[in-house]
Amino acid sequence: MNTVSVVIPVYNEERRLPGCIPKLVDFLERRCEWAWEVVIADNGSTDRTSSIAESMVREHRRVRVTRIPEKGRGGAVKTAWLASASDILSYMDVDLSTDLEAFPELIEAIACGAYDLAIGSRLLDGSRTERSWRREVISRAYVGLLRHLCRVEISDAQCGFKAISRPAARALLPLVQDSGWFFDTELLVLAMRRGYRVRELPVHWTENRDSRVKLLRTAWEDLRGLWRLRQTVPTARCPALPPEGGKPE
Repeated sequence: MNTVSVVIPVYNEERRLPGCIPKLVDFLERRCEWAWEVVIADNGSTDRTSSIAESMVREHRRVRVTRIPEKGRGGAVKTAWLASASDILSYMDVDLSTDLEAFPELIEAIACGAYDLAIGSRLLDGSRTERSWRREVISRAYVGLLRHLCRVEISDAQCGFKAISRPAARALLPLVQDSGWFFDTELLVLAMRRGYRVRELPVHWTENRDSRVKLLRTAWEDLRGLWRLRQTVPTARCPALPPEGGKPE
């Protein structure tokens, strides 16, 4: 049986962590057919996140904590994935903006051997997204730039809801340079350039109005990252496989 690691990267999340972990554990106990663990990846928190994470470990036997001194979501996910012995590695954001009902299908895409990576998408047919017009416009513009500059047919690179096989992670993660929000995009572009099979799944995603993501600063960093990949990664077009798992167009 496959084993699954679910990583929750956190930075100063003393308010949201106490609600996230019990909800996630309850869902996994009811709906996850694989052996699983939850890893709280604390990247440099300075509030009570660390002590709250430890209390979650005491309350839930399949929850553990790993600490990364440097701030950065991508670096936290990368460190936790590389340290895991699980067959399938996943991560999701602590606000659980993506409906957990999509999680079993996300993991099954890897477990069945048909795909190397599986990603949630907020922009596929069948997706349901509740967010501000500002975030919608920025997201769609970013995807357009990604397709144009990096020549990858992907609908949503930045949804915090992804899974990868351990062999693919071992091969790709050492190549990923970014340790922040651009980590997701860089991982996907590198994977598709090297012929890894990527499954996109429509998800129900609800914006967290309390999000501390700095949209303009993150957008600027993402643009710099796209330009770097444009300069350093070959640009032959690499389509993703369609949601239903058929052949690419």
